[in-house]
Amino acid sequence: MTTQPPILTVNQVTKTFPGVVALDKVSFDIRRGEVHALVGENGAGKSTLMKVLAGLYKADSGEIIYKGQPVNITSPLDARHQGILLIHQELSLSPELSVAENIFLGAWPTNRIGILRKSRLNKDAQAALTALGADFGPNVRLGSLSIAKQQMVEIARANAFEANVVIFDEPTASLTDTEKDLLFATIRDLRDRGVGIVYISHKMDEIFELTDRITVLRDGQVQGTVQTADTDLGQITQMMIGRELEKFFHRAKSTLGAEVLRVENLANARHFRDVSLSVRQGEVLGLYGLVGAGRSELVETIFGVRSMDAGEIFWHGQPTGRLTPRKATDLGIALVPENRKEQGLVLGQGGRANISLPHPGMFSRATIMSISAELRVFENYKNRLDIKTTGPEQVLSDLSGGNQQKFVLAKWLCAEPKLIILDEPTRGIDIGSKSAIHELIAGLAENGLAVIVISSEMPEVLGVSHRILAMSDGRMVGEFSGDEMTEKNLIEAVSHRTPAAPILA
Repeated sequence: MTTQPPILTVNQVTKTFPGVVALDKVSFDIRRGEVHALVGENGAGKSTLMKVLAGLYKADSGEIIYKGQPVNITSPLDARHQGILLIHQELSLSPELSVAENIFLGAWPTNRIGILRKSRLNKDAQAALTALGADFGPNVRLGSLSIAKQQMVEIARANAFEANVVIFDEPTASLTDTEKDLLFATIRDLRDRGVGIVYISHKMDEIFELTDRITVLRDGQVQGTVQTADTDLGQITQMMIGRELEKFFHRAKSTLGAEVLRVENLANARHFRDVSLSVRQGEVLGLYGLVGAGRSELVETIFGVRSMDAGEIFWHGQPTGRLTPRKATDLGIALVPENRKEQGLVLGQGGRANISLPHPGMFSRATIMSISAELRVFENYKNRLDIKTTGPEQVLSDLSGGNQQKFVLAKWLCAEPKLIILDEPTRGIDIGSKSAIHELIAGLAENGLAVIVISSEMPEVLGVSHRILAMSDGRMVGEFSGDEMTEKNLIEAVSHRTPAAPILA
């Protein structure tokens, strides 16, 4: 672990927004050649602090010391030129431009009359890619690359601009385990070359595997900085949420009722086939599988987003025929999608409008929307789900991931569904919000709802489910309940299935 003096120090930085103190006299430092974790619940101030360092926000007070001198970072381009690079959770890239054009975006080399020096651009970009071991070249259109490779392009900027400080904000949110391992190797290489790394993640296993120090924020204030080797999950959790988290998962204590949904031999030609399942009142049914197993496509087909090519769907024992999202909603089915930002919310609108959006009939009289009715429901679910927002019109893009997810839940729960399908309900949110959502899931089941939970986190699906179905390559490969629900059984089910014909005909 590095013992060098800090390359960057934040002293007593405060940042406020209308009605919210996002940062309250925060002090924080980064050393050369270390990976320093910044953790906290959604809304704790992590992203705000990093945006101050990256020039996206200007602090109201306090100072930033960089390389021993006070600095005023005026823009992201200014930060980049000084050697401070922020790699966002949502990649800040242009898909229609080339890899090289993205690496040097805002700083393309030109001659004296302003004409792009394309050969110099590609040469410098290739050098940055080579340093990362990338298997693609500078002329490739960025939009043709996978998310993991696009992230490599973001990281290549660190090499291209000879960054001294690189900030990673939830970098593994969209990566497979293999891609995550490659990212970690890249981060360790940057660290070994003396770069100071700030690592923001809600995945505590990553924090303990990768980092040297951990700083905890809560409600915009620093709760402390500790050596990673000298702490444990219990201490960090208590610092994050102000209390001990006695139980990470909450399994509903339900009396199972009548069957709500049954599907038989359901198929979508491109993604899955011969899938049969059922779920009962008060039951939490888990769906587990690796990326590409077909879980999301299955529930999207049940909800009517995707077409069904074979099979039948039964609702309370009666065949439904092919469903559409409107028909599914009218029956009492709700789907909380995997990607809340693209599929679950209109980020440019406030909570009031987002909650009422799928249910015009609930909030209108004679085709005129009732704002008072929207506000009543907004206040009800704001309080019920403990949503942190300044008011009904605050645009959701300004909220943390956990609060955004709670608005997705609110817009479906207000319709009082009989079955709620939750696709990766805790992805990208903090440990305290995760626990609150697990408790909510248990409460819904205990009140008689049928719940289907898709999760790539094995401890989560084991912790909340009464019964688990395992999927692999578009097929059901195992069903487990009671003492059969173990990590060993799930891993064996999804990893050692009997070979079968491919999904595509």
